[in-house]
Amino acid sequence: MAYIAGLVIVGFFFFALHYFTELTRHQKTLVTAIVLTIVLSAIAFNTYTSTQRENMMNVVMKFNQHKTISCNGVAVNDKNYSLSIGTYTFIGKENTPNYGQMISASTCE
Repeated sequence: MAYIAGLVIVGFFFFALHYFTELTRHQKTLVTAIVLTIVLSAIAFNTYTSTQRENMMNVVMKFNQHKTISCNGVAVNDKNYSLSIGTYTFIGKENTPNYGQMISASTCE
């Protein structure tokens, strides 16, 4: 829905640019290209961050299901690590070889 609202706003912008400005055709084309590039970049960034967040949530869900996860070549499980919900970081538990080790959930597969 947000994309549709964004496209409507961009449409009104182009309408105003076309009818209410004294810019030349070349200037209008340049402004249109710049605005379109900004809008497409914002959409691409939003899609990328959404995908990254979804992947991280899948890793956290697997950890909560007591499965072993691979994070940069390190096997992470709930026996050796605890999960910090605020930062989504795995922290090595006491009395384990991984004590004090911190691994971000975003680096896991």
